[in-house]
Amino acid sequence: MAIYITGDSHGDFQRFGSKYFPQQKEMSWEDYVVISGDFGGLWDGSQKDQYWLDWLNKKPFTTLFVDGNHENFDLLNTLPEKEWNGGRVHVVREHVLHLMRGQVFNFGGLTWFTMGGAASHDIQDGILDPADPDFEHRYWLMRRMRSMFRVKGVSWWAEEMPSQAEYQEALANLERVNWTVDCVLTHCAPSGVVQKINPSYGTDELTDFLEMVSQRCKFAYWFFGHYHENRIIDQKYILQWEKISELGF
Repeated sequence: MAIYITGDSHGDFQRFGSKYFPQQKEMSWEDYVVISGDFGGLWDGSQKDQYWLDWLNKKPFTTLFVDGNHENFDLLNTLPEKEWNGGRVHVVREHVLHLMRGQVFNFGGLTWFTMGGAASHDIQDGILDPADPDFEHRYWLMRRMRSMFRVKGVSWWAEEMPSQAEYQEALANLERVNWTVDCVLTHCAPSGVVQKINPSYGTDELTDFLEMVSQRCKFAYWFFGHYHENRIIDQKYILQWEKISELGF
């Protein structure tokens, strides 16, 4: 049984082609490829989305992912849920599963705590609401000015950050396993790790929550994405991006 970890895919799954990921020739659906957020495969419900999700589903491995901040939560949250290996998942396809927030799973012979979500950092110039009367004018003005903005319900969703219920479920599940897991899988990093990646990056409610988890929870490795680097911090915090790494214990 093999487990591979990679970072943000943003709806581009070419790295999982056999040319770039030849290891799959020896894999089966009992093996896992784990994406640390910004999956992006459900973006606008288009035929392109469906084509790539079907393509991924036919691969000889099971794809697992936590959500990031670049997800269409309107689509994600309408998917059917089920219990899978100890936690709750959204079923994207039979072999493509969204690992929901605040869960503890057992797969690959390991226990995993999952907590997707992150605050967007590419919205410095604001979030536009299509319902506003002057939306069209503001949208094209900001496009011409090359502003950093996104559009509510089109390219940005408030659900990118966890709800209080999700935080509470996370705490309850960690308590249930005595705050001990093998691996933690998130999209953003704990506040202390964020500052080591880049001191100019801000912290927020979620990174502070993850900092608390990092201080209290016993774990071997913490995998995350979001910051578009491949890097190891303090030996056990593994920042993933385009690289596909095999996890071996």
